[in-house]
Amino acid sequence: METKAELVFIPSPGLGHVASAVEFAKLLLATNERLCISLLVMKHPADFGVQSYLQSLPSLSRFRFVDVSIDPKLVVPLLSNKDRFLYDFIDGHKHKVSEFVTSNNSTPSQFGSTQLAGFVLDMFCISMIDVANEFCVPSYIFFTSAAAFLALSFHFEALRNNFKFDYSESDEELSILGFKNPYPAKVLPRPAKAITPSSTLYYDGIRRFRETKGIVINTFAELEPFALQSLSDAKMAPPIYPIHAVFNSDDNEEKQEIESIVEWLDNQPNSSVVFLCFGTMGSFEPEQVKEIAIALEHSGHRFLWSLRRPPPKGKIEMPSNYDNSEEVLPEGFLERTKGIGKLVGWAPQVTVLSHPAVGVFVSHCGWNSTMESVCCGVPIAAWPLYAEQQMNAFLLVKELGLAVEIRMDYVKDFEGKNPVDINAELVIIPSPGVGHLVPAVEMAKLLIAREKHLSITVLVMNMNLNPYIPITSLKC
Repeated sequence: METKAELVFIPSPGLGHVASAVEFAKLLLATNERLCISLLVMKHPADFGVQSYLQSLPSLSRFRFVDVSIDPKLVVPLLSNKDRFLYDFIDGHKHKVSEFVTSNNSTPSQFGSTQLAGFVLDMFCISMIDVANEFCVPSYIFFTSAAAFLALSFHFEALRNNFKFDYSESDEELSILGFKNPYPAKVLPRPAKAITPSSTLYYDGIRRFRETKGIVINTFAELEPFALQSLSDAKMAPPIYPIHAVFNSDDNEEKQEIESIVEWLDNQPNSSVVFLCFGTMGSFEPEQVKEIAIALEHSGHRFLWSLRRPPPKGKIEMPSNYDNSEEVLPEGFLERTKGIGKLVGWAPQVTVLSHPAVGVFVSHCGWNSTMESVCCGVPIAAWPLYAEQQMNAFLLVKELGLAVEIRMDYVKDFEGKNPVDINAELVIIPSPGVGHLVPAVEMAKLLIAREKHLSITVLVMNMNLNPYIPITSLKC
């Protein structure tokens, strides 16, 4: 019997990470018939829809899922430290992974005769390098974000060795590895804002990337040539392997739901539909939902809106579908827009983006969604919410020219508070005279001195009677 090479995949427990790992595994299996893959599953207390996703997948030869979850009683104490939780949660599974490999090596598996060839580890599963070393096999990182984010991570990992940076209140524009343009500090990902317990854990992990044999990135050279070349020139990382584009197909989703959406899209003109979808964790409070609805109605454009209910306050759970969306929408909205709009809960994103009726994608700029939109040729209106999405938005808008900005510095808070808009703008309209304009400008300066997250525009009405007021607007 021919011996097959076996890879062990270990994704972190978020749905986007698991789905990307599954698609990458399928890609590898299609290229080599002598390869088999075991994907190890760690059950997160919040689940994030991972179990239902895995159960919906068709079975594949040479590919299996192995549950290596630890006793839930061991997980509960970890929840008290939100900064360390993910790392401690993953670290707590090392002995289960070791037990699986030991058992798998000693007894024939469903794949027949196999030889362990290596570990493919999610970007957060760094501690599993120790298990790979225990069995004397190489490990590779599967980096599910942009090459630009990897470059930024190595940049700040090196920077922290020289000084304790803090850009949390900064308006600076920075020169950062992987970016051609000056990078505004206000849209830095959280680990790059300042040295904190959480960012220290992240950069400790980035440092360990150098212990692996290589980093596989879900990107392609034509999309991020500058970032990939910057990483190569800097020699800060092991070999980098861009793998084109890995994203989740909708083949395993509910056919009835897909058919209803596709039927509606089939009746719309080409490139006429605005598609709004904010990822597996994206949702808004009722006040924001109403504002989005008003904007859509006033725009007059056709739209397909994936509208999800936020999880209960203080809980980290996936958003859910509304039983009755009218409770959060302006009165009469559905009736007034029934000819041009469609509201859904879950949306088959790849199917929608690949439909010719879709003309623009209003997106949170998660990297999986970004890759899907780019590969389907749909431009993006960027509305990032959390994680590295602000950076992705900057990359798409300023570096690549593939998106327009709705708001690049908007931050969604997952701790049960209201979303945080980190920049507010005030417009002051004084009467058209120097005696009114000067006090207005001075008041604006006082307000800005008190509030760093405020920007002010003073509008000047030029009546063409006074040559000493030639301006039309003044930014403070």
